[in-house]
Amino acid sequence: QVQLVESGGGLVQAGGSLRLSCEAVRTYTIDRMGWYRHYAVDQRELVATITSGGDTDYADSVKGRFTISRDNAKNVVYLQMNNLKSEDTDFYFCKAEVWQYGHDYWGPGIQVTVSS
Repeated sequence: QVQLVESGGGLVQAGGSLRLSCEAVRTYTIDRMGWYRHYAVDQRELVATITSGGDTDYADSVKGRFTISRDNAKNVVYLQMNNLKSEDTDFYFCKAEVWQYGHDYWGPGIQVTVSS
């Protein structure tokens, strides 16, 4: 099992910064962790992901503004969000992937609100 504990959301003015954190309490090796946000009802879009080896992937809309990083020793993934825009307002979810068993785990989500 993997439990994900998210923190760092909140309210910020446009142009400001926030850092999201996601700690994985797990018994399995986690291959990839990342952040997603709502796209539509029952759909989530990728914001950024990072593998245990450090390979990253970003949505085009956040490239150059967001940076994902990971502390494998602490099982924590961070999302540094700079130059936030009102369209970044959303509910953000942390995801952990365990490829050995084909399982994905999701955190409960955290609200990010950017005021214009």
